[in-house]
Amino acid sequence: MIANSKTITSNQTETHPDLAAVVQRHLNAEFRQPFKSVSHEIFQRIRDRVLGHKGPLIFDSGCGTGDSTFLLGLKHPDCLVIGIDKSEMRTIKADFKLQAHKNVVLVRAELIDIWRMANQAGWRLQHHYLLYPNPWPKKRQFKRRWHGHPVFPELLALGGTLHLRSNWKLYLEEFAAAVKVAKSVSAPVSQLTIEEPVSAFEKKYWLSGQALFEYQVVLG
Repeated sequence: MIANSKTITSNQTETHPDLAAVVQRHLNAEFRQPFKSVSHEIFQRIRDRVLGHKGPLIFDSGCGTGDSTFLLGLKHPDCLVIGIDKSEMRTIKADFKLQAHKNVVLVRAELIDIWRMANQAGWRLQHHYLLYPNPWPKKRQFKRRWHGHPVFPELLALGGTLHLRSNWKLYLEEFAAAVKVAKSVSAPVSQLTIEEPVSAFEKKYWLSGQALFEYQVVLG
């Protein structure tokens, strides 16, 4: 079954016509959605680890079972790598690996809350990974994509080098266009050559023979 992943279908064939207007509106307005009550407790745990680390910080947002988070921990031994996913089952599956990765933290939390709290705390990332997010492919779902969401300015404010991967090229092209509107920074979307998948999602799409794409941009 893992090699039979369906390709993304959409009624949208080019960048959403409202992209620039939506991004600009979010840049000009404060996002005031209340935090979930549990998010404060979760962030406090993360904050204690960050303060104890006193070194570079990496977010692996939407980390799933944490496979990519652990690989990033090995790749960046001087960094504290925080994997965040809202799925309880995915983070539970990753718990047993933690003992061998002293620079990795996995938490079950809402990305929107953690990003905003990290930004309010003045954190700046060295790298930020969003690997294979749900692209919400229907045209009417544009505002559910990260670059169409009110949290987008908070995401960009975390800085560092932002890494996105997707099996839907248009999603990344839109994201790149949104970053250009917000930050006047351009970077290309390129096709990936996979030698060893970094996550279960990447493995599933790769074994299904789908084209995979990457977007990387330095936010400062």
